[in-house]
Amino acid sequence: MSEQIPQAQLETDPEKFLPWLQSQIPLLSHMGMKPLHFKDNTLVMAAELAPNVNDKGTGFGGSLATLATLCGWALVTLGLRREGLDCDVMIRDSQLKYLAPVTGDFAAQAAFPEAEWPGFVSYLQENGRSRVTLNVVITQQGESPALTLTGTYFARIR
Repeated sequence: MSEQIPQAQLETDPEKFLPWLQSQIPLLSHMGMKPLHFKDNTLVMAAELAPNVNDKGTGFGGSLATLATLCGWALVTLGLRREGLDCDVMIRDSQLKYLAPVTGDFAAQAAFPEAEWPGFVSYLQENGRSRVTLNVVITQQGESPALTLTGTYFARIR
């Protein structure tokens, strides 16, 4: 059984989480990240197009993949912190589908799978590790999806 960490040590405030994340992953400081939105079971991470363009003037696939992967990772991390759990979180595997070119600022959105989340947390608390599959979608200016990511994230209690 895991020991819970005091909530003060597990930052879940998006305004404080993003600067911490940028200090841990320097690439993010160059991606034109916008403020995070974390409410209920959903996380939205947005970025400006300008620092993420390719040679065709559209969104660079690597930047889109980075934001989508990171959105799922951050959702799991924030969700576990909200539960009072201090964990290492990693992506185990993913599948990306590029559906449309990105021609403007873009955002990744992920939500906890409501049916799976309680079991994921319970298994983690009992066994010290667990995994969950998330769907992340990148859109631009409210349009239809430009990219989808289905990823399995692994968590291990520290």
